[in-house]
Amino acid sequence: MADWIWPAALGLLGGIVGSFLATLVIRWPQGRSVVGGRSACDGCGRTLAAWELVPLLNAVALRGVCGSCGTSIDKRHWLMELACTAIGFASGIAAPGPVGAAGAVFGWLLVTLAALDVAEFWLPDILTGTLALAALASIAIAPPLWSDRLIGGAAGFASLWLIALAYRRIRGREGLGGGDPKLFGAIGLWIGWAMLPFVLLLGCMIGLGAVLAARLRGEKVSGSDAMPLGALMAIAAYPVWLVMIAFGP
Repeated sequence: MADWIWPAALGLLGGIVGSFLATLVIRWPQGRSVVGGRSACDGCGRTLAAWELVPLLNAVALRGVCGSCGTSIDKRHWLMELACTAIGFASGIAAPGPVGAAGAVFGWLLVTLAALDVAEFWLPDILTGTLALAALASIAIAPPLWSDRLIGGAAGFASLWLIALAYRRIRGREGLGGGDPKLFGAIGLWIGWAMLPFVLLLGCMIGLGAVLAARLRGEKVSGSDAMPLGALMAIAAYPVWLVMIAFGP
């Protein structure tokens, strides 16, 4: 298969996957079925036409609103579709072949976890577990070495779990969510122990940038405000994987 086919195919697949994942991110916290029933407008209940389900087309053609009632469509639909399309394309460029396909799955799961953590401060065990299992399934086809991955999984989980334990003992309250160590461990299974510090560093930089942007918009930000650490790690982990694939572990 020609190399150019991989980014094209993974980008196209990413748009389709992103459409489903956006529905999951929106419906799951509400207790609504993700797979049951026809897709419909949340405002007027009109069943959406087939062309309105094409990834990104609705955002462009109808400017993100329902064609019947004018209700704004949740922007997470097109944001997830765009993000998953970009992840698929970037993975196919970085590593045409099975390694790129594995990296796309890594990125798609990460963006889903990030979206849920930002909106709900929730990292579902079933998604984190799927991320970990996908990492183990990709050991035979993608770097780094299996030993580095297993050490990364253990080190990622243990490091944040110990930090959370120490914070709880010293401050008498929770400082990290229970899903954060699990997510960091799953990330370690994908990228190995050596790249984990870069995930934390980049995640912290993204968090500081978000705080600075909020301050510039005039929003009040204090030290007691909760930050979605899982989302920050998830957003940082995929670029770290890309760099690892491009330049070696």
